[in-house]
Amino acid sequence: MSVPYTIGTPGYVPASQKIPPIALPLVSPRAKVFLDKIERFVEEECVPADEVYEQALGRDVQSRFSSHPQIIEDLKKRAKELGLWNLFLPKNHYQGTGADFTNLEYGLMAEYLGRSHIASEACNCAAPDTGNMEVFAKYGTEEQKRRWLEPLLAGEIRSAFCMTEPHIASSDATNIELAIRREGNDYILNGEKWWSSGAGDLRCTVYLVLGKTDPQNANKYKQQTLVAVPSNTPGVTVKRMMQVLGYDDAPRGHGHIVFNNVRVPVSNVILGEGRGFEVIQGRLGPGRIHHAMRCVGVAERALEWFIARLVDPRKKTFGKRLVDHGVLLERVAQSRIDIDAARLAVLNAAVKVDMGDTKSALKEIAEVKVQVPAVLLDTLHRAMQAYGAAGMSQDTPLARMYGRNRTKKIVDGPDEVHMQQLGKTECRTRGDQMLEKITAQRRKTDELLKQYGMEKIDVLQLDRAYHHAAKL
Repeated sequence: MSVPYTIGTPGYVPASQKIPPIALPLVSPRAKVFLDKIERFVEEECVPADEVYEQALGRDVQSRFSSHPQIIEDLKKRAKELGLWNLFLPKNHYQGTGADFTNLEYGLMAEYLGRSHIASEACNCAAPDTGNMEVFAKYGTEEQKRRWLEPLLAGEIRSAFCMTEPHIASSDATNIELAIRREGNDYILNGEKWWSSGAGDLRCTVYLVLGKTDPQNANKYKQQTLVAVPSNTPGVTVKRMMQVLGYDDAPRGHGHIVFNNVRVPVSNVILGEGRGFEVIQGRLGPGRIHHAMRCVGVAERALEWFIARLVDPRKKTFGKRLVDHGVLLERVAQSRIDIDAARLAVLNAAVKVDMGDTKSALKEIAEVKVQVPAVLLDTLHRAMQAYGAAGMSQDTPLARMYGRNRTKKIVDGPDEVHMQQLGKTECRTRGDQMLEKITAQRRKTDELLKQYGMEKIDVLQLDRAYHHAAKL
């Protein structure tokens, strides 16, 4: 679904005409119109604005995490005018709250959002706000929706999700240690969180914090509770921001936050005590698809830069243009194959969710969570290699794209966890059945040999025996 020509010039094919045929019957005429609109918005307005946004940030830590470039507000205003707002909330679960597209339809749009660093925020479809809005929409009380969901949907505030901790292996969520102790009508929070994306932004006004209210519960999945914590609550300290392969991702960033006797009302609990694990699983499912959707778009943009390098007439090695070197053409072809396969896998997962919910699509979501980032990083690696030293520098977006997206193999559960779970599920649900099936097929083969008066013979059997010692 790359854009091979400038929009509006001869040879240009709009996004709605590049929908994979297998998905085409599931895309509404309205969604096709929006798909073309979002393609133009991203390619013509957001991608050129990416560098302007970066240049508008400060030059020291305090100013970079206090900045709010005007260009993002101008793009948000433009996105609202075009109706490209809150596209992510699927109509089968949140009808009337968002733009009322299916997960499949949003998947096609999110691919274009992934091409620009700021496009998702411009359309109010940026993580972690998307997942947090889904939590409030699905599990929040009316008061929580009024206080936090409504301004989030309006793009007036931002939020953070606080789960990962510095002193434990957070890939196993049951290890979470932050303590949530009830005292009368309040909860008291003590502990630390880090890699809390979005916490650096001064517009971040609420954290969703996962901690333990009942650490002695025999059911380890009932020990956790999720609570909403206003970011300006006494006792909250944003200690520092974490680098991602040298990048600070300002102004949102990824915060290391200390909670020291932080007091919030019990009414801030999400769904109920002991139901935190249930809530985060419902939140992370859609988030994993959203990441995969955007990753396809990043991969397409990386491939565009790759191709542009190869056809640049100024770039010649050993008397030939780069495009005339077979090894590079092979890498382009492999990238094209990988990206197209990844897209179909993501759309398949989206359809599965549309047919039921995230729980019914756990396998498909886990598959794309592992597959798509790997495809993206492979494509970026090939593109960076074609650019040589320039591909590692600030003179192309490739290195920064790699830095931002290497995290996708870790966030929302590392690849190893998903691979292990996929392997366990395959063996648990199919193991005995497959063993019985293969045994029955072999038994049937023996019966057929007997029926046709044949003896099973290995045609490569030699039975070559030596009865005398070889002479030296």
